[in-house]
Amino acid sequence: MDVQSILFLFLGGLGIFLFGIKYMSDGLQKTAGEKLRKILEAATKSPIRGVFAGMMVTVMLQTSSGSTVMIIGLVNAGLLTFRRAIPMFLGANLGTTATAFLISFKIGDFALPILFLGTFLIFFFNKKRINNIGQVIFGFGMIFLGLNTMSEGLYPFRDSQAFVDMMATFGQNPILGVIAGTTFTIIVQSSTAAIGVLQTMAVDGLVTLDQALPILFGDNIGTTITAVIASIGATVAAKRAAMIHVIFNVTGTIMFLIILPIVQAVVIWMSSTFGGDIAREIAYAHGLFNSVNVVLQFPLIAFYAYIVTKLIRGDEDIIQHGPKHLEPGLIQQPTFALEKARQEVVHMGSLAKENVAHSTNMLLNNDLKEGERTKRKEEIINDLNTHIMDYLTKIGVRSLNQEQSSMNSQLMHNVTDIERVGDHCENLMELSEYSIAHKINFSEEGTNELKHMIHVTSEAFGYALEALENHDIGAAMKVLELEGQIDSLEKEGRKAHVKRMNTGVCTGASGMVFLDMLSNLERIGDHASNMAESVIQMNQEIYGSAAGGNE
Repeated sequence: MDVQSILFLFLGGLGIFLFGIKYMSDGLQKTAGEKLRKILEAATKSPIRGVFAGMMVTVMLQTSSGSTVMIIGLVNAGLLTFRRAIPMFLGANLGTTATAFLISFKIGDFALPILFLGTFLIFFFNKKRINNIGQVIFGFGMIFLGLNTMSEGLYPFRDSQAFVDMMATFGQNPILGVIAGTTFTIIVQSSTAAIGVLQTMAVDGLVTLDQALPILFGDNIGTTITAVIASIGATVAAKRAAMIHVIFNVTGTIMFLIILPIVQAVVIWMSSTFGGDIAREIAYAHGLFNSVNVVLQFPLIAFYAYIVTKLIRGDEDIIQHGPKHLEPGLIQQPTFALEKARQEVVHMGSLAKENVAHSTNMLLNNDLKEGERTKRKEEIINDLNTHIMDYLTKIGVRSLNQEQSSMNSQLMHNVTDIERVGDHCENLMELSEYSIAHKINFSEEGTNELKHMIHVTSEAFGYALEALENHDIGAAMKVLELEGQIDSLEKEGRKAHVKRMNTGVCTGASGMVFLDMLSNLERIGDHASNMAESVIQMNQEIYGSAAGGNE
Protein backbone atom coordinates (compact mmCIF):
# COMPACT_ATOMS: atom_id res chain seq x y z
CA MET A 1 0.00 0.00 0.00
CA ASP A 2 1.45 3.39 -1.00
CA VAL A 3 1.83 6.36 1.32
CA GLN A 4 -1.10 8.22 -0.22
CA SER A 5 -3.50 5.32 0.38
CA ILE A 6 -2.30 4.95 3.97
CA LEU A 7 -2.72 8.68 4.61
CA PHE A 8 -6.15 8.84 3.01
CA LEU A 9 -7.43 5.80 4.91
CA PHE A 10 -6.13 7.10 8.25
CA LEU A 11 -7.37 10.67 7.82
CA GLY A 12 -10.67 9.55 6.33
CA GLY A 13 -11.16 7.05 9.15
CA LEU A 14 -10.30 9.70 11.74
CA GLY A 15 -12.80 12.07 10.14
CA ILE A 16 -15.55 9.42 10.18
CA PHE A 17 -14.68 8.59 13.80
CA LEU A 18 -14.81 12.23 14.95
CA PHE A 19 -18.04 12.82 13.03
CA GLY A 20 -19.53 9.71 14.66
CA ILE A 21 -18.69 11.01 18.14
CA LYS A 22 -20.19 14.43 17.34
CA TYR A 23 -23.30 13.00 15.67
CA MET A 24 -23.96 10.55 18.49
CA SER A 25 -23.34 13.31 21.05
CA ASP A 26 -25.89 15.58 19.35
CA GLY A 27 -28.42 12.76 19.31
CA LEU A 28 -27.88 12.01 22.98
CA GLN A 29 -28.35 15.68 23.86
CA LYS A 30 -31.61 15.83 21.90
CA THR A 31 -32.81 12.61 23.52
CA ALA A 32 -31.80 13.49 27.07
CA GLY A 33 -31.37 17.28 27.01
CA GLU A 34 -33.73 17.94 29.94
CA LYS A 35 -32.12 15.15 31.99
CA LEU A 36 -28.73 16.67 31.23
CA ARG A 37 -29.89 20.03 32.62
CA LYS A 38 -31.29 18.40 35.77
CA ILE A 39 -28.05 16.48 36.32
CA LEU A 40 -26.05 19.71 36.10
CA GLU A 41 -28.42 21.48 38.50
CA ALA A 42 -28.10 18.61 41.00
CA ALA A 43 -24.30 18.89 40.80
CA THR A 44 -24.29 22.07 42.86
CA LYS A 45 -25.65 20.33 45.96
CA SER A 46 -22.59 18.30 47.02
CA PRO A 47 -19.10 17.34 45.74
CA ILE A 48 -20.09 13.66 45.41
CA ARG A 49 -23.03 14.65 43.22
CA GLY A 50 -20.67 16.86 41.26
CA VAL A 51 -18.44 13.87 40.44
CA PHE A 52 -21.49 11.84 39.42
CA ALA A 53 -22.86 14.70 37.30
CA GLY A 54 -19.56 15.21 35.49
CA MET A 55 -19.37 11.49 34.76
CA MET A 56 -22.96 11.23 33.50
CA VAL A 57 -22.70 14.32 31.29
CA THR A 58 -19.50 12.98 29.70
CA VAL A 59 -21.13 9.60 29.06
CA MET A 60 -24.09 11.38 27.43
CA LEU A 61 -21.89 13.68 25.34
CA GLN A 62 -19.33 10.94 24.60
CA THR A 63 -16.53 13.45 24.99
CA SER A 64 -14.86 14.92 28.05
CA SER A 65 -13.89 17.94 25.96
CA GLY A 66 -17.58 18.70 25.40
CA SER A 67 -18.46 18.28 29.07
CA THR A 68 -15.51 20.35 30.31
CA VAL A 69 -16.38 23.15 27.90
CA MET A 70 -19.96 22.98 29.20
CA ILE A 71 -18.71 23.20 32.80
CA ILE A 72 -16.46 26.15 31.91
CA GLY A 73 -19.48 27.78 30.27
CA LEU A 74 -21.55 27.40 33.44
CA VAL A 75 -18.74 28.89 35.53
CA ASN A 76 -18.23 31.71 33.04
CA ALA A 77 -21.97 32.43 33.11
CA GLY A 78 -21.81 32.83 36.88
CA LEU A 79 -24.20 29.91 37.39
CA LEU A 80 -21.57 27.70 39.03
CA THR A 81 -18.67 28.56 41.33
CA PHE A 82 -15.31 27.17 40.30
CA ARG A 83 -15.18 25.24 43.60
CA ARG A 84 -18.42 23.47 42.66
CA ALA A 85 -16.96 22.76 39.23
CA ILE A 86 -13.91 20.90 40.59
CA PRO A 87 -15.68 17.59 41.36
CA MET A 88 -17.39 17.78 37.98
CA PHE A 89 -14.01 17.74 36.24
CA LEU A 90 -13.07 14.61 38.17
CA GLY A 91 -16.33 13.01 37.09
CA ALA A 92 -15.79 14.09 33.48
CA ASN A 93 -12.48 12.24 33.46
CA LEU A 94 -14.22 9.12 34.77
CA GLY A 95 -16.91 9.38 32.11
CA THR A 96 -14.42 9.00 29.25
CA THR A 97 -13.68 5.42 30.34
CA ALA A 98 -17.11 4.29 29.06
CA THR A 99 -16.17 4.95 25.42
CA ALA A 100 -12.77 3.33 25.86
CA PHE A 101 -14.46 0.13 27.08
CA LEU A 102 -17.01 0.26 24.24
CA ILE A 103 -14.22 0.51 21.68
CA SER A 104 -12.40 -2.43 23.29
CA PHE A 105 -15.28 -4.77 22.44
CA LYS A 106 -15.34 -6.41 18.99
CA ILE A 107 -18.21 -4.35 17.61
CA GLY A 108 -16.39 -3.19 14.46
CA ASP A 109 -17.67 -6.16 12.40
CA PHE A 110 -21.23 -4.93 13.01
CA ALA A 111 -20.59 -1.27 12.07
CA LEU A 112 -22.51 -1.46 8.77
CA PRO A 113 -25.65 -3.15 10.20
CA ILE A 114 -25.62 -0.60 13.03
CA LEU A 115 -25.46 2.20 10.45
CA PHE A 116 -28.40 0.67 8.58
CA LEU A 117 -30.46 0.47 11.79
CA GLY A 118 -29.74 4.12 12.59
CA THR A 119 -30.61 5.18 9.04
CA PHE A 120 -33.84 3.17 9.17
CA LEU A 121 -34.96 4.92 12.37
CA ILE A 122 -34.10 8.34 10.96
CA PHE A 123 -35.78 7.99 7.55
CA PHE A 124 -38.76 5.70 8.15
CA PHE A 125 -40.22 7.15 11.35
CA ASN A 126 -41.87 10.52 11.86
CA LYS A 127 -41.53 10.67 15.64
CA LYS A 128 -38.76 13.03 16.69
CA ARG A 129 -37.69 10.90 19.65
CA ILE A 130 -37.22 7.83 17.44
CA ASN A 131 -35.27 9.97 14.94
CA ASN A 132 -33.00 11.13 17.77
CA ILE A 133 -32.42 7.53 18.88
CA GLY A 134 -31.64 6.70 15.25
CA GLN A 135 -29.08 9.51 15.24
CA VAL A 136 -27.42 8.04 18.34
CA ILE A 137 -27.26 4.58 16.75
CA PHE A 138 -26.00 5.94 13.42
CA GLY A 139 -23.27 7.93 15.20
CA PHE A 140 -22.34 4.81 17.17
CA GLY A 141 -21.93 2.88 13.92
CA MET A 142 -19.83 5.70 12.44
CA ILE A 143 -17.43 5.46 15.37
CA PHE A 144 -16.64 1.83 14.59
CA LEU A 145 -16.62 2.34 10.82
CA GLY A 146 -14.04 5.06 11.38
CA LEU A 147 -11.96 2.80 13.62
CA ASN A 148 -12.06 0.03 11.00
CA THR A 149 -10.97 2.46 8.27
CA MET A 150 -8.12 3.81 10.42
CA SER A 151 -7.06 0.26 11.24
CA GLU A 152 -6.88 -0.58 7.55
CA GLY A 153 -4.69 2.46 6.96
CA LEU A 154 -2.40 1.78 9.93
CA TYR A 155 -1.93 -1.95 9.32
CA PRO A 156 1.03 -1.63 6.90
CA PHE A 157 3.07 0.08 9.65
CA ARG A 158 3.44 -3.33 11.30
CA ASP A 159 6.14 -4.11 8.74
CA SER A 160 7.91 -0.75 9.12
CA GLN A 161 11.02 -1.12 11.25
CA ALA A 162 11.38 2.67 11.55
CA PHE A 163 7.88 2.93 13.04
CA VAL A 164 8.53 0.00 15.40
CA ASP A 165 11.78 1.64 16.57
CA MET A 166 10.01 4.99 17.11
CA MET A 167 7.30 3.39 19.23
CA ALA A 168 9.96 1.51 21.22
CA THR A 169 11.42 4.83 22.35
CA PHE A 170 8.11 5.61 24.06
CA GLY A 171 8.53 2.48 26.17
CA GLN A 172 12.13 3.40 26.98
CA ASN A 173 11.41 7.10 27.55
CA PRO A 174 7.85 7.55 28.90
CA ILE A 175 8.15 11.37 28.84
CA LEU A 176 8.25 11.25 25.02
CA GLY A 177 5.12 9.09 25.08
CA VAL A 178 3.34 11.64 27.28
CA ILE A 179 4.34 14.45 24.90
CA ALA A 180 3.13 12.44 21.89
CA GLY A 181 -0.22 11.69 23.54
CA THR A 182 -0.69 15.30 24.65
CA THR A 183 0.17 16.66 21.20
CA PHE A 184 -2.15 14.31 19.31
CA THR A 185 -5.07 15.03 21.66
CA ILE A 186 -4.55 18.78 21.24
CA ILE A 187 -4.63 18.32 17.46
CA VAL A 188 -7.86 16.28 17.34
CA GLN A 189 -9.39 18.15 20.33
CA SER A 190 -10.77 14.91 21.75
CA SER A 191 -9.19 12.51 24.24
CA THR A 192 -11.88 9.98 23.27
CA ALA A 193 -10.66 10.05 19.67
CA ALA A 194 -7.01 9.93 20.73
CA ILE A 195 -7.59 6.90 22.96
CA GLY A 196 -9.64 5.24 20.21
CA VAL A 197 -6.74 5.67 17.76
CA LEU A 198 -4.32 4.32 20.39
CA GLN A 199 -6.50 1.24 20.91
CA THR A 200 -6.70 0.68 17.15
CA MET A 201 -2.91 0.90 16.84
CA ALA A 202 -2.52 -1.54 19.72
CA VAL A 203 -4.91 -4.09 18.18
CA ASP A 204 -2.98 -3.82 14.89
CA GLY A 205 0.20 -4.69 16.78
CA LEU A 206 1.78 -1.27 16.34
CA VAL A 207 1.95 -0.44 20.04
CA THR A 208 2.68 -2.60 23.08
CA LEU A 209 1.16 -1.97 26.52
CA ASP A 210 4.34 -0.43 27.98
CA GLN A 211 4.48 1.97 25.00
CA ALA A 212 0.76 2.74 25.12
CA LEU A 213 0.53 3.72 28.81
CA PRO A 214 2.60 6.96 28.64
CA ILE A 215 0.72 7.98 25.47
CA LEU A 216 -2.55 7.30 27.30
CA PHE A 217 -1.49 9.51 30.20
CA GLY A 218 -0.56 12.24 27.71
CA ASP A 219 -4.04 11.99 26.18
CA ASN A 220 -5.45 12.91 29.59
CA ILE A 221 -3.27 16.03 29.72
CA GLY A 222 -4.13 17.00 26.15
CA THR A 223 -7.84 17.04 26.87
CA THR A 224 -7.36 19.82 29.44
CA ILE A 225 -6.22 22.20 26.70
CA THR A 226 -9.79 22.37 25.40
CA ALA A 227 -10.90 23.77 28.76
CA VAL A 228 -8.00 26.23 28.75
CA ILE A 229 -8.97 27.46 25.27
CA ALA A 230 -12.60 27.77 26.38
CA SER A 231 -11.51 29.94 29.32
CA ILE A 232 -9.59 32.46 27.20
CA GLY A 233 -11.31 35.82 27.57
CA ALA A 234 -13.66 34.33 30.16
CA THR A 235 -14.21 35.32 33.78
CA VAL A 236 -11.73 34.83 36.61
CA ALA A 237 -13.79 31.91 37.91
CA ALA A 238 -13.72 30.18 34.50
CA LYS A 239 -9.93 30.57 34.27
CA ARG A 240 -9.58 29.07 37.74
CA ALA A 241 -11.80 26.13 36.79
CA ALA A 242 -9.71 25.43 33.67
CA MET A 243 -6.50 25.63 35.72
CA ILE A 244 -7.91 23.12 38.23
CA HIS A 245 -8.57 20.67 35.39
CA VAL A 246 -4.96 20.99 34.21
CA ILE A 247 -3.61 20.49 37.74
CA PHE A 248 -5.68 17.34 38.28
CA ASN A 249 -4.58 15.60 35.11
CA VAL A 250 -0.94 16.69 35.23
CA THR A 251 -0.68 15.60 38.88
CA GLY A 252 -2.29 12.26 38.03
CA THR A 253 0.11 11.72 35.13
CA ILE A 254 3.16 12.44 37.29
CA MET A 255 1.94 10.00 39.97
CA PHE A 256 1.30 7.24 37.44
CA LEU A 257 4.63 7.75 35.67
CA ILE A 258 6.41 7.29 39.01
CA ILE A 259 4.67 3.95 39.58
CA LEU A 260 4.49 2.95 35.89
CA PRO A 261 5.76 -0.65 36.39
CA ILE A 262 3.15 -1.19 39.14
CA VAL A 263 0.39 0.24 36.93
CA GLN A 264 1.40 -2.08 34.10
CA ALA A 265 1.40 -5.09 36.43
CA VAL A 266 -2.07 -4.21 37.76
CA VAL A 267 -3.44 -3.81 34.22
CA ILE A 268 -2.02 -7.19 33.16
CA TRP A 269 -3.58 -8.78 36.28
CA MET A 270 -6.94 -7.19 35.44
CA SER A 271 -6.70 -8.51 31.89
CA SER A 272 -5.91 -12.05 33.03
CA THR A 273 -8.68 -11.94 35.64
CA PHE A 274 -11.47 -10.25 33.68
CA GLY A 275 -10.35 -11.07 30.14
CA GLY A 276 -9.70 -8.93 27.10
CA ASP A 277 -7.09 -8.08 24.48
CA ILE A 278 -4.69 -5.12 24.47
CA ALA A 279 -7.50 -2.70 23.55
CA ARG A 280 -9.30 -3.78 26.73
CA GLU A 281 -6.04 -3.42 28.68
CA ILE A 282 -5.81 0.21 27.54
CA ALA A 283 -9.42 0.68 28.68
CA TYR A 284 -8.52 -0.90 32.06
CA ALA A 285 -5.53 1.45 32.36
CA HIS A 286 -7.66 4.47 31.48
CA GLY A 287 -10.28 3.48 34.05
CA LEU A 288 -7.58 2.84 36.66
CA PHE A 289 -5.93 6.21 35.98
CA ASN A 290 -9.13 8.18 36.43
CA SER A 291 -10.56 6.13 39.32
CA VAL A 292 -7.37 6.37 41.38
CA ASN A 293 -7.11 10.07 40.52
CA VAL A 294 -10.61 10.69 41.88
CA VAL A 295 -9.94 8.74 45.09
CA LEU A 296 -6.55 10.36 45.78
CA GLN A 297 -7.33 13.93 44.70
CA PHE A 298 -10.93 14.29 45.86
CA PRO A 299 -9.81 15.10 49.45
CA LEU A 300 -7.49 17.80 48.02
CA ILE A 301 -10.26 19.83 46.38
CA ALA A 302 -10.17 22.60 49.00
CA PHE A 303 -6.35 22.77 48.82
CA TYR A 304 -6.37 23.01 45.02
CA ALA A 305 -9.06 25.70 45.17
CA TYR A 306 -6.87 27.71 47.57
CA ILE A 307 -3.79 27.36 45.33
CA VAL A 308 -5.64 28.36 42.16
CA THR A 309 -7.25 31.34 43.92
CA LYS A 310 -3.75 32.57 44.80
CA LEU A 311 -2.42 31.95 41.28
CA ILE A 312 -5.34 33.63 39.48
CA ARG A 313 -6.45 36.63 41.48
CA GLY A 314 -9.71 38.52 41.09
CA ASP A 315 -13.35 38.43 42.13
CA GLU A 316 -15.79 35.80 40.93
CA ASP A 317 -18.92 37.05 39.18
CA ILE A 318 -21.46 34.58 40.56
CA ILE A 319 -25.16 34.86 39.77
CA GLN A 320 -27.65 32.88 41.80
CA HIS A 321 -29.83 30.87 39.48
CA GLY A 322 -33.42 30.52 40.64
CA PRO A 323 -35.45 32.43 43.24
CA LYS A 324 -33.89 33.81 46.44
CA HIS A 325 -36.99 34.66 48.45
CA LEU A 326 -39.89 32.43 47.41
CA GLU A 327 -40.97 29.99 50.12
CA PRO A 328 -43.60 27.43 49.03
CA GLY A 329 -44.46 26.71 52.67
CA LEU A 330 -45.87 30.24 53.06
CA ILE A 331 -48.47 29.96 50.27
CA GLN A 332 -51.11 29.04 52.86
CA GLN A 333 -50.42 32.42 54.50
CA PRO A 334 -51.05 34.89 51.63
CA THR A 335 -49.91 38.02 53.48
CA PHE A 336 -46.41 36.61 54.08
CA ALA A 337 -46.29 34.83 50.72
CA LEU A 338 -47.12 38.04 48.84
CA GLU A 339 -44.36 39.90 50.66
CA LYS A 340 -41.87 37.18 49.69
CA ALA A 341 -43.12 37.40 46.10
CA ARG A 342 -42.66 41.19 46.13
CA GLN A 343 -39.07 40.74 47.36
CA GLU A 344 -38.45 38.28 44.53
CA VAL A 345 -39.92 40.69 41.99
CA VAL A 346 -37.50 43.35 43.29
CA HIS A 347 -34.65 40.82 42.92
CA MET A 348 -35.76 40.14 39.34
CA GLY A 349 -35.96 43.88 38.73
CA SER A 350 -32.42 44.42 40.03
CA LEU A 351 -31.14 41.92 37.45
CA ALA A 352 -33.09 43.75 34.73
CA LYS A 353 -31.58 47.04 35.94
CA GLU A 354 -28.09 45.52 35.62
CA ASN A 355 -29.01 44.36 32.12
CA VAL A 356 -30.06 47.88 31.18
CA ALA A 357 -26.53 48.94 32.17
CA HIS A 358 -24.83 45.99 30.40
CA SER A 359 -26.74 46.36 27.13
CA THR A 360 -26.36 50.14 26.94
CA ASN A 361 -22.64 49.93 27.82
CA MET A 362 -22.26 47.47 24.95
CA LEU A 363 -24.18 49.87 22.71
CA LEU A 364 -21.93 52.82 23.54
CA ASN A 365 -18.57 51.03 23.86
CA ASN A 366 -18.85 48.04 21.47
CA ASP A 367 -17.98 45.79 24.42
CA LEU A 368 -18.85 42.17 23.51
CA LYS A 369 -18.26 41.03 27.11
CA GLU A 370 -21.20 43.19 28.16
CA GLY A 371 -23.23 41.27 25.60
CA GLU A 372 -22.32 37.97 27.27
CA ARG A 373 -23.36 39.39 30.64
CA THR A 374 -26.66 40.50 29.13
CA LYS A 375 -27.35 37.03 27.72
CA ARG A 376 -26.68 35.14 30.92
CA LYS A 377 -28.73 37.51 33.09
CA GLU A 378 -31.59 37.44 30.59
CA GLU A 379 -31.73 33.65 31.02
CA ILE A 380 -32.03 34.11 34.78
CA ILE A 381 -34.68 36.82 34.38
CA ASN A 382 -36.75 34.45 32.23
CA ASP A 383 -36.30 31.68 34.78
CA LEU A 384 -37.40 33.97 37.62
CA ASN A 385 -40.40 35.05 35.55
CA THR A 386 -41.57 31.42 35.43
CA HIS A 387 -40.94 30.78 39.14
CA ILE A 388 -42.64 33.98 40.33
CA MET A 389 -45.66 33.59 38.05
CA ASP A 390 -46.15 30.00 39.25
CA TYR A 391 -45.87 31.17 42.87
CA LEU A 392 -48.35 34.02 42.40
CA THR A 393 -50.77 31.72 40.56
CA LYS A 394 -50.73 29.31 43.51
CA ILE A 395 -51.40 32.21 45.88
CA GLY A 396 -54.20 33.45 43.61
CA VAL A 397 -56.24 30.25 43.83
CA ARG A 398 -56.53 30.66 47.59
CA SER A 399 -59.20 32.73 49.31
CA LEU A 400 -57.79 36.29 49.24
CA ASN A 401 -59.25 39.54 50.51
CA GLN A 402 -59.56 42.48 48.12
CA GLU A 403 -56.22 44.03 49.10
CA GLN A 404 -54.35 40.71 48.73
CA SER A 405 -56.03 39.97 45.40
CA SER A 406 -55.10 43.42 44.11
CA MET A 407 -51.50 43.07 45.24
CA ASN A 408 -51.25 39.62 43.64
CA SER A 409 -52.52 41.05 40.35
CA GLN A 410 -50.20 44.06 40.49
CA LEU A 411 -47.17 41.87 41.16
CA MET A 412 -48.03 39.76 38.12
CA HIS A 413 -48.12 42.94 36.03
CA ASN A 414 -44.78 44.02 37.53
CA VAL A 415 -43.20 40.67 36.63
CA THR A 416 -44.44 40.99 33.06
CA ASP A 417 -43.06 44.53 32.79
CA ILE A 418 -39.67 43.52 34.15
CA GLU A 419 -39.50 40.51 31.84
CA ARG A 420 -40.24 42.79 28.89
CA VAL A 421 -37.50 45.19 30.01
CA GLY A 422 -35.14 42.20 29.89
CA ASP A 423 -36.33 41.44 26.36
CA HIS A 424 -35.68 45.03 25.25
CA CYS A 425 -32.17 44.83 26.74
CA GLU A 426 -31.63 41.67 24.70
CA ASN A 427 -32.85 43.55 21.61
CA LEU A 428 -30.36 46.35 22.32
CA MET A 429 -27.59 43.76 22.69
CA GLU A 430 -28.50 42.17 19.33
CA LEU A 431 -28.60 45.59 17.65
CA SER A 432 -25.15 46.32 19.09
CA GLU A 433 -23.85 42.96 17.82
CA TYR A 434 -25.20 43.82 14.37
CA SER A 435 -23.53 47.25 14.51
CA ILE A 436 -20.19 45.74 15.50
CA ALA A 437 -20.38 42.99 12.85
CA HIS A 438 -21.30 45.44 10.08
CA LYS A 439 -19.02 48.25 11.31
CA ILE A 440 -21.91 50.68 11.71
CA ASN A 441 -20.97 53.97 13.38
CA PHE A 442 -23.19 56.85 14.48
CA SER A 443 -22.44 60.53 14.15
CA GLU A 444 -21.23 62.43 17.20
CA GLU A 445 -24.62 64.15 17.42
CA GLY A 446 -26.46 60.81 17.23
CA THR A 447 -24.19 59.25 19.86
CA ASN A 448 -24.84 62.14 22.24
CA GLU A 449 -28.60 61.76 21.72
CA LEU A 450 -28.34 58.06 22.58
CA LYS A 451 -26.25 58.80 25.68
CA HIS A 452 -28.81 61.32 26.93
CA MET A 453 -31.75 58.99 26.34
CA ILE A 454 -29.90 56.06 27.97
CA HIS A 455 -29.20 58.20 31.04
CA VAL A 456 -32.84 59.27 31.42
CA THR A 457 -34.19 55.76 30.74
CA SER A 458 -31.80 54.14 33.22
CA GLU A 459 -32.74 56.74 35.82
CA ALA A 460 -36.46 56.10 35.25
CA PHE A 461 -36.14 52.34 35.64
CA GLY A 462 -34.01 52.81 38.75
CA TYR A 463 -36.70 54.99 40.34
CA ALA A 464 -39.39 52.45 39.33
CA LEU A 465 -37.49 49.71 41.13
CA GLU A 466 -36.98 51.97 44.15
CA ALA A 467 -40.72 52.72 44.23
CA LEU A 468 -41.56 49.02 44.11
CA GLU A 469 -39.03 48.07 46.78
CA ASN A 470 -39.91 50.82 49.26
CA HIS A 471 -43.56 51.58 48.38
CA ASP A 472 -42.17 55.02 47.53
CA ILE A 473 -44.76 57.29 45.87
CA GLY A 474 -42.17 60.05 45.46
CA ALA A 475 -39.94 57.77 43.38
CA ALA A 476 -42.97 56.61 41.37
CA MET A 477 -43.91 60.22 40.53
CA LYS A 478 -40.34 60.89 39.34
CA VAL A 479 -40.69 57.95 36.93
CA LEU A 480 -43.81 59.49 35.41
CA GLU A 481 -42.00 62.81 34.95
CA LEU A 482 -39.03 61.09 33.32
CA GLU A 483 -41.32 59.02 31.08
CA GLY A 484 -42.55 62.27 29.51
CA GLN A 485 -38.93 63.27 28.84
CA ILE A 486 -38.18 59.85 27.32
CA ASP A 487 -41.11 60.12 24.92
CA SER A 488 -39.96 63.61 23.87
CA LEU A 489 -36.35 62.46 23.43
CA GLU A 490 -37.48 59.55 21.26
CA LYS A 491 -39.52 61.81 18.97
CA GLU A 492 -36.77 64.45 18.76
CA GLY A 493 -34.14 61.76 18.15
CA ARG A 494 -36.17 60.28 15.29
CA LYS A 495 -36.61 63.69 13.62
CA ALA A 496 -32.94 64.59 14.03
CA HIS A 497 -31.75 61.26 12.68
CA VAL A 498 -34.05 61.35 9.65
CA LYS A 499 -32.65 64.82 8.94
CA ARG A 500 -29.08 63.48 9.18
CA MET A 501 -29.98 60.65 6.80
CA ASN A 502 -31.49 63.11 4.30
CA THR A 503 -28.35 65.26 4.38
CA GLY A 504 -26.06 62.22 3.99
CA VAL A 505 -24.49 62.48 7.45
CA CYS A 506 -25.80 58.99 8.34
CA THR A 507 -26.40 55.94 6.14
CA GLY A 508 -29.64 54.02 5.75
CA ALA A 509 -28.19 51.01 7.63
CA SER A 510 -27.15 53.11 10.61
CA GLY A 511 -30.52 54.86 10.49
CA MET A 512 -32.52 51.66 10.94
CA VAL A 513 -30.33 50.50 13.82
CA PHE A 514 -30.40 53.92 15.52
CA LEU A 515 -34.20 54.18 15.31
CA ASP A 516 -34.63 50.63 16.66
CA MET A 517 -32.37 51.52 19.59
CA LEU A 518 -34.46 54.60 20.37
CA SER A 519 -37.63 52.51 20.17
CA ASN A 520 -36.32 49.90 22.62
CA LEU A 521 -35.20 52.56 25.09
CA GLU A 522 -38.61 54.22 24.86
CA ARG A 523 -40.32 50.89 25.56
CA ILE A 524 -38.15 50.39 28.65
CA GLY A 525 -39.41 53.77 29.82
CA ASP A 526 -43.01 52.64 29.20
CA HIS A 527 -42.55 49.55 31.36
CA ALA A 528 -40.91 51.65 34.10
CA SER A 529 -43.97 53.90 33.96
CA ASN A 530 -46.29 50.87 34.25
CA MET A 531 -44.42 49.75 37.38
CA ALA A 532 -44.64 53.24 38.90
CA GLU A 533 -48.38 53.45 38.21
CA SER A 534 -48.94 50.06 39.87
CA VAL A 535 -47.19 51.32 43.03
CA ILE A 536 -49.37 54.45 43.04
CA GLN A 537 -52.51 52.38 42.51
CA MET A 538 -51.62 49.98 45.33
CA ASN A 539 -51.03 52.87 47.72
CA GLN A 540 -54.35 54.44 46.76
CA GLU A 541 -56.18 51.17 47.41
CA ILE A 542 -54.45 50.59 50.75
CA TYR A 543 -54.36 54.16 52.10
CA GLY A 544 -57.14 55.79 50.10
CA SER A 545 -54.85 58.38 48.46
CA ALA A 546 -51.52 58.73 46.72
CA ALA A 547 -50.14 60.43 49.79
CA GLY A 548 -49.96 57.19 51.65
CA GLY A 549 -46.41 56.49 50.62
CA ASN A 550 -43.13 58.29 51.05
CA GLU A 551 -42.78 61.70 49.49
